Parts: sequence; C-alpha cells; structure tokens
Amino acid sequence: MQIAMIGLGRMGMNMARRLLGGSHHVVAYNRTPNKTKEIEKEGAVGISSLSELAEKLSPPRPVWLMLPAGPAVDEHISQLRAVLAPGDIVIDGGNTYYKDDIRRAEFLAEKSIGFMDVGVSGGIWGLEVGYCLMAGGDKETYEHLEPIFRTLAPENGYLYCGGTGAGHFVKMVHNGIEYGMLQAYGEGFEILEGSPYSKSFDYAEIAHLWNQGSVIRSWLLELAETAFSKGERLSDIRGYVEDSGEGRWTVQQAIETGVSAPVIALSLLQRFRSRKEETFSDKVIAALRREFGGHAVARSGDKGDK
Repeated sequence: MQIAMIGLGRMGMNMARRLLGGSHHVVAYNRTPNKTKEIEKEGAVGISSLSELAEKLSPPRPVWLMLPAGPAVDEHISQLRAVLAPGDIVIDGGNTYYKDDIRRAEFLAEKSIGFMDVGVSGGIWGLEVGYCLMAGGDKETYEHLEPIFRTLAPENGYLYCGGTGAGHFVKMVHNGIEYGMLQAYGEGFEILEGSPYSKSFDYAEIAHLWNQGSVIRSWLLELAETAFSKGERLSDIRGYVEDSGEGRWTVQQAIETGVSAPVIALSLLQRFRSRKEETFSDKVIAALRREFGGHAVARSGDKGDK
C-alpha cells in the first residue's frame, strides 16, 4: 500500500522504516532535508515540499503526520487541505489532544478529505517490536488503512476505538496511567535508596528479580534494569522530569467528568516539583523515559531546564 509519512523524528523515521520493511510504498517529507535524504537511501521516495504529494501518490492518498502536538499540526493540515483531493486521508499519529481532532476533522471534511486520529505507543523500540495503535474516526476508513496498521503493529496490536477523537482519547489515558506507573517505580527505588541496606543493593539485579514471576513485573522494570546497568545509582542523570501534555489532559478530563484520579494527578504534580528540587525517584523516572522513548535527560552538573 502507498502512504506518505510527514515528520521523521524519533517515531516517524522508524515507522517509515517499518513500513518499507513491509513492502509499502513510502513517500517521506521532513522540514529538515537531511532526514528525508536518510530515508531515501533506504527505499523511500523523498519530497522537498508538501505540494509534491499529489504527483507522488495515487488517490486515495493516505498521509500520516508524526508531528509535535499543537500549531505544527494545524499548519501542516492547512497546507495539506490545499494540496489533497476529495477522498484522500490525513492520519494524525502524534500525541494530540482529542478535542483538536474533532475540529481538524471538520476542517478537512469541508473539502471531503478524510481524517483519522491514531494514538501510537512503542517509543524507540517500535521499529523492532511494533507499535501499539489506537485508532479513531470513520470505520470504513479504518478498514481501508488496515494493511498499514497491520504492518506497524505487533500481532493484536491495533484497535478501532470509535469515532473521531477516540483513538487519541485512549492514548491520552494510556499515558496518564504511564505517569502513575513510573511514579510508583520511582518512589519504590527511592525507598530502597533511603534504607539502611542501600549500600548492599544492586538495583539492576533487583529490577531483574522483580521480573521473575513477581506481580509487579513489566517492560518498564526490564528498562529499569537496563538503565541501572548503565550507571551506578544513575549518577550521570539529573532528576528533572518533563511532561509532554497527555498527563495534563488526562487530569483535566478527570476533573471535567468528576472522576477521582489521585495517583495520576499527583504523579503529574511530582513532575512539576522535579524541576525545582530533584530526588532519586525523579532520576529513575527520567532514566525510564530515556529508555522507552528516547527522551532527553538532563545530565548531572547541567544548569537550567533541559
């Protein structure tokens, strides 16, 4: 199947590679041309402007956006609306707020251009193991795009969640849960670090142990083992933890619907606190975000926000 991938960052580049590996015809675009040239060497058709899309793809043209949430998405969608034809499809795979999906779908529908929101989880490991995909939008459009989803996802790794916005809504809650899980692991290791036994503990070994039949075993603990193996006590990392929006949106949704979500809310507030005064749990969370998502970490000795 043919598809355009717009945005070749940490996620978009590897998604394009996985699609190429699945024998799809990939047209690639990135604002900085060096990324486009890189994927061209691997078999993609590179373009230098969105205006070239129409001639490089046959209708109906699916165009997948992997861009930072916010103005960049609106800017690209406005450009695409002028380039694409009725029946073409725009897919937003970034971490977008679900209410923005509804507005953008209506904007594209004025030109009879389809829209799907697809929450994507998998981080920098998705190329190897596949991406978990949560799709929202028109059911027939979803079925038309299934060959793309099937290639990107592991077995049973993609789902039609409902109408426009449903995919990003499910991904938003997914990330809210992630905040709480990371916080719990971080606090647990900080309790170990503050104990009278801490000098005898090897945290990589403890993380490995907990993954052997324990009720708290998880992929995050596997990544914790890797992170601790890279540096004793995470001494090279500052406990400065960013948030990329989904945790805030999840808490906001809980407030709007009157749902009690204290763990997720407090984990978000702890991230704010980490930017003022770091703790060992913050180091653990920062290290885990680096391991699963390739997120930048602030190094010990750095000053200011990173």
